[in-house]
Amino acid sequence: MFPPGSDPGANFGELLRRVGLSPFESHTGVNDLIIPHATTCVALRFNGGVVMAGDRRATSGHMISHRSMEKVVQADEFSGVAIAGAAGPAMEMIKLFQLQLEHYEKVEGQTLSLEGKANQLSMFVRSNLPAAMQGLVVIPIFAGFDTLSNTGRLWDYDVTGGRYEEKDFVATGSGMLHAGTVMRIAWRRDLAVEDAIKLCARALWEASDADSATGGPDALRGIYPVVASITMGGWDRVPDDALAKIYSDIEKEVGAR
Repeated sequence: MFPPGSDPGANFGELLRRVGLSPFESHTGVNDLIIPHATTCVALRFNGGVVMAGDRRATSGHMISHRSMEKVVQADEFSGVAIAGAAGPAMEMIKLFQLQLEHYEKVEGQTLSLEGKANQLSMFVRSNLPAAMQGLVVIPIFAGFDTLSNTGRLWDYDVTGGRYEEKDFVATGSGMLHAGTVMRIAWRRDLAVEDAIKLCARALWEASDADSATGGPDALRGIYPVVASITMGGWDRVPDDALAKIYSDIEKEVGAR
């Protein structure tokens, strides 16, 4: 029985909440934990494929829990995944996704199409919805080189597993507004791969300058964002010494300004 002021009416979810049986309430303990979260990732198309990049910082509340987390991961030869959100479920999702692609290739004797890979990742995100309702949200970016159309393609997702193909660039995570603004201003369809890499690096620099959860380049520890290009030649990660040179140039330019 409920007094008139707390009658849940016909709302079954509210009824569960009022009697303490809601599966999405904090009594499960998930919302009471300090969980490491990955932050900002970006991806963009260029003339010969796509470039993906992600900072290396993971935060737990206001604390830095990891300085060298890798949020941009190779899915297979021609695709990659970048993640933002709860770090534990995100890493598990990526490993299962990699295993799914490898299993399909072994069973069918051929690789799954890029569109099919995007659909598979959408199913993984959708299956994480109950955990996302409790605060363990995972929002990935998927990108790759489509060998059927000989072009780079990229997708972003929402928490329900909805996937949306983007034609130019995409950013996710806490610094997405600042990184996305940088790319919106400077992105062009005819970018060369070197310019695309520099643009992603610049986007993460500006995000780290305005967002405390996004990590910038750490020259003292030799930690730089993970940046990789995917072209008809496959996955190619940019080495740290090349990124050190790019960020050194950015630092000089910003200092002079």
